[in-house]
Amino acid sequence: MSNLVNRQWTLASRPSAMVSPDNFKLAEAPVPDPGDGQILVKITYIAFEPAMRGWMADNPGYMAAIPIGGVMRSMAAGEVIQSRHRDFQPGDKVSGMFGWQEYAVVDAKGALLPVQKLAPGVTEEMALSVLGITGLTAYFGMLDVGKPQPGDTVAVSGAAGATGSIAGQIAKIKGCKVIGIAGGPDKCTWLTETAGFDAAIDYKSENVRKRLRELAPDGINVFYDNVGGEILEAALDNLAVGARITLCGAISGYNTGSVPQPPKNYMALILKSSSMAGFLLGQYSKRFGEASAELGAWVRDGKLKFAVDVQDGFENVPSTFLRLFHGQNLGKQLNRVG
Repeated sequence: MSNLVNRQWTLASRPSAMVSPDNFKLAEAPVPDPGDGQILVKITYIAFEPAMRGWMADNPGYMAAIPIGGVMRSMAAGEVIQSRHRDFQPGDKVSGMFGWQEYAVVDAKGALLPVQKLAPGVTEEMALSVLGITGLTAYFGMLDVGKPQPGDTVAVSGAAGATGSIAGQIAKIKGCKVIGIAGGPDKCTWLTETAGFDAAIDYKSENVRKRLRELAPDGINVFYDNVGGEILEAALDNLAVGARITLCGAISGYNTGSVPQPPKNYMALILKSSSMAGFLLGQYSKRFGEASAELGAWVRDGKLKFAVDVQDGFENVPSTFLRLFHGQNLGKQLNRVG
């Protein structure tokens, strides 16, 4: 495919605090032919998650740091245009860890995450949000870590984001009262009127600690946290006895230039005989099929709504990523490449 030129966004420098467009560089490279077991994908959508900020740092973690000069790592979706793998044909729609580029040559089954062929009726937007790693993260974080029971009161921070919005709806499906914490009236309205949350707290204009106490007078049984910081502390001050806290993320501290600080009031876990646990999606890989089937059924039955925030143009990929850290996205943040 020597006649094709691949535009790529690479990591130019590691951010010391808030990530900026200067941390990325636009590069060009020829598109190689796929080797045995590989496919060539023309990328149509790129997905963004806050965890990508951690991949830019030169710190040990669950995934190796992106090297300086390397293509930014991310999930993406597109169309197979050349294949040397028997399970994939030109024209197949697929998703995988393809990165910030217009074309990707990948090992179809040996990549960081195996390439997934989109089932009939599944769009690229669905594959990168509710039916992709976002939906899976919400599913296992809520059900396996949070363990909601019918009648429980569940609160979710970052509730209008891609993962939080799905996690809260899963708790609602399981018979819980669900309170979402989000930024701005539009997001709060979406949570109650579209996603079916029982209540929403606007952290930008309301006292979260006080409102949680008003909305959950008997305490919170499950708290699904995507934010950390003061929001997590507010939840700790409003726990029911035996509460479970799921630590999914801590976006409030990702761009501070230091390690996020633990909550000052963590002793509430002792006083309320409660637990707080983190998790990594990879530990549930053997159950992805089970979870995807259930998520898909809920979507088909109208029980699970999802939102995507789509920005256009490959040149706008870095600025689309930054939207996550300024609270500009409702639902899953995507960029349409073509």
